[in-house]
Amino acid sequence: MAALLAPLSSIYGVAVRLRVKLYPGAKRKSLPGFVVSVGNLTAGGTGKTPAAIMIAEWAVSQGYQPAILSRGYGGKHQKEVLEVSDRNRVLAGAAEAGDEPYLMAKRLPGVPVIISRQRYLAGLLAHKKHGTNFFILDDGFQHIALRRDLDLALIDGTAPFGNEHLLPWGPLREPIEHLGRADALLLTRAPAGIGEGSPAILELLNRKFPGKPIFLSRHVPEKIVFPDGSKVYNADFLKGKRIAAFAGIARPAVFKKTLADLGAEVASFTPFRDHHVLTSREIAHLVEKKKRVGADCLVTTEKDWARLENVVREYPDLAYLSIRLVITEGAEIFFGMLKERSSG
Repeated sequence: MAALLAPLSSIYGVAVRLRVKLYPGAKRKSLPGFVVSVGNLTAGGTGKTPAAIMIAEWAVSQGYQPAILSRGYGGKHQKEVLEVSDRNRVLAGAAEAGDEPYLMAKRLPGVPVIISRQRYLAGLLAHKKHGTNFFILDDGFQHIALRRDLDLALIDGTAPFGNEHLLPWGPLREPIEHLGRADALLLTRAPAGIGEGSPAILELLNRKFPGKPIFLSRHVPEKIVFPDGSKVYNADFLKGKRIAAFAGIARPAVFKKTLADLGAEVASFTPFRDHHVLTSREIAHLVEKKKRVGADCLVTTEKDWARLENVVREYPDLAYLSIRLVITEGAEIFFGMLKERSSG
């Protein structure tokens, strides 16, 4: 396959480099407020959604009026601009808006989530209708048509750049050297103790991008939620439980490891491709597998639950694990940087 994909990867690389280099700065549009981009180089799996939620919650705590602007990958809507939520309620479901925008809308009451291929139009609507003055571009690193005041690039600490090849040969959407245009780097899923000594990924980043701020973070399991909402437990509820699990995310194995790290006995695990929408037959098969292995409950991710919410409420032993992104090293500097740039 490498012999077939390598030439395509080279052609893709030339196109990406030219696009970034030749895109005229004069064509970049500006929104009336502070703009922070949360993005990455790889195709999925770095934790952009939890990072966007974290920044939105901070913005609210500081008295800003934030909104999240997303492309809405996977949604079926045909509108030029779609409000997923306003300041009062969720207006569109996962099927129409995409699972990630819907998840953010559910997690951030009072924060508008608006999707459009042209993030500028989404931002103008947010400003005009909701008085937004703090714009968060979800998956915005490649969206160079819009000016931003802070460009944050996320890197998965457990698998930073895959095989280091560009699409379609590898997972990279841009060459590694393009991280140079980021204002700061956020290492997600950073293993405990990675800030001590000189692990390879930090050595690489410091060598290639000297002086660029690098922050470390982890995905922290927060709670287990069952369908009717009346049963919500701390994540340690899973300790000692025999469970069946499934995930349709970019890196399902990471979710399986998270469950095991919480002390769960994962009796069966079924992976699906990212954004996969389960059929009725697949749901029935998962429920049957859970019964067959004698599991106490069937557990999935919050992102998967966003796609299933309206079709699986009849399964009372199905639950999702909610996670939160927490900056473990450099948090004070990170939020200080946000404060300084957004109030400047």
